[in-house]
Amino acid sequence: MKFELIDLIVFSLYCAIVIGLGLWVSREKKGVKKNSNDYFLASNALPWWAVGSSIIASNISAEQFIGMSGSGFRMGMAIATYELMAAFTLIIVAVVFLPIFIKKKVYTMPQFLEQRFDLRVKTILAVFWLLVFVFVNLTSILYLGSLAIKNMMGLELVWGILGLALFSAVYSIYGGLKAVAWTDVIQIVFLIGGGLVTTYVAFELLGYGDFFAGVKDFWIKVGPGSADNKFDMILSKDNEFYKQLPGIGVLIGGMWVANLYYWGCNQYIIQRALAAKNIDQAQKGLVFAGFLKLLLPLIVVVPGIIAYVLFKEGRIAITVADDAYPTLLSLVPVGVKGLAFAALVAAIVSSLASMMNSIATIFTMDIFKVFIKRDASETALVKTGRITSIVALLIAIVVAPLLGNLDQAFQFIQEFTGFVSPGALAIFLAAFFYKKATANGALAAAASSFILSGAFKFLFPAIPFLDRMGYVFLLCLLIIVVVGIVWPKPNVDKEIVLDKELFRTSFLFKLGAVLIAMILVLIYTVWW
Repeated sequence: MKFELIDLIVFSLYCAIVIGLGLWVSREKKGVKKNSNDYFLASNALPWWAVGSSIIASNISAEQFIGMSGSGFRMGMAIATYELMAAFTLIIVAVVFLPIFIKKKVYTMPQFLEQRFDLRVKTILAVFWLLVFVFVNLTSILYLGSLAIKNMMGLELVWGILGLALFSAVYSIYGGLKAVAWTDVIQIVFLIGGGLVTTYVAFELLGYGDFFAGVKDFWIKVGPGSADNKFDMILSKDNEFYKQLPGIGVLIGGMWVANLYYWGCNQYIIQRALAAKNIDQAQKGLVFAGFLKLLLPLIVVVPGIIAYVLFKEGRIAITVADDAYPTLLSLVPVGVKGLAFAALVAAIVSSLASMMNSIATIFTMDIFKVFIKRDASETALVKTGRITSIVALLIAIVVAPLLGNLDQAFQFIQEFTGFVSPGALAIFLAAFFYKKATANGALAAAASSFILSGAFKFLFPAIPFLDRMGYVFLLCLLIIVVVGIVWPKPNVDKEIVLDKELFRTSFLFKLGAVLIAMILVLIYTVWW
């Protein structure tokens, strides 16, 4: 993809705005040092629109632009279920999960588990999450991001890794979550704006310069009722992709496990909501993120389907499905390339910055402050957070190039996450609603999640991945219940006291939630 001067100017302007804003919000007033609340929770000062923007900017990275467009190329709109169901999941998290976390005034998810269970549960899961965040998430974001840049720009992988790492580090390590969240507001503008412009241009390409002709042609060739229908949202059993998206199971099965774990129990995501001004702003932020999620299929799925139509007509050459988005970017006009490329880089850099901050938060608050220096000053906690971010990023820089040598590396990563999420979600839901849940039950569920997932995978390989997650989740819940009955908890009473007031929401939140639900019902009714 060749950049002209105007493209370089547009991209450079994006870089300057993000770095400039990040450094500006990171500055310290004379004589005032950041404390741990400033660094890890942005001083609890984020408004709803910053919360929502940061959540989605953190969530979307190269794997969505490249991977989901590739999946759109192969299986059509069905893959958009991940984005659409996430919108409703955010509503559930806002109503059920968030009020409990904010009431407990926690910095991290492991900290909540200690309050509800004990130090063993907290420490085991804190160490586990640190390992996964550093060696899986942070590393894969760097690798996939640099691979996308290599495929589009021809830049060597190692230079892409170093460039992305340096870009994200410049403002996020010093400024903490405040710098990450406020720059995410800019990132989401480029991400959504540049993504929509790319989709618009793709429709123009399909219509030989006429956007509306492109939309019409798209609908005729791959819309509902067409011979090559790409709009089936619920796949039938005879569909070649049924095992990946098992029909009605995506609406009532394991997809809920994946979504509730990711959006409700994941430090990487929930930390933004914990940094809101208050519970009302946090909940409105999640509704805003839900609306952005409804928009994302237009940005990360539809371009892949357009590329499929162009490929079928012989107008573009695509070797593998994941080439769909980079190929479209190579065809967009001068000026738009810079904006589209800025959108992709925004997605990668915001995810890197957010992941580093979450790693720093868990290590500092759940490991360093508990086991290394209990009486650490606020200055020491902030310094530890910064050092942790640097070390995590250096590890990821070293490990990222090695991922290219692993066969099916990212399929393995997805599968590994699916081994963890059923047990983790069971632990959190039991912590909320099952008074007899104990630390021993939580530990048993965490171990059983791995064991049962492995057993299902090798003994019943025909069961779709998402269905397996649903079965394992139910079994983990059963284990927690049984352990709570036969091995009762000690005298210390740690159950969470729930009352109706805790789950009250504002009128605007309710209105947004109803609108999201109506849109989803309409989509699945029309394109069932």
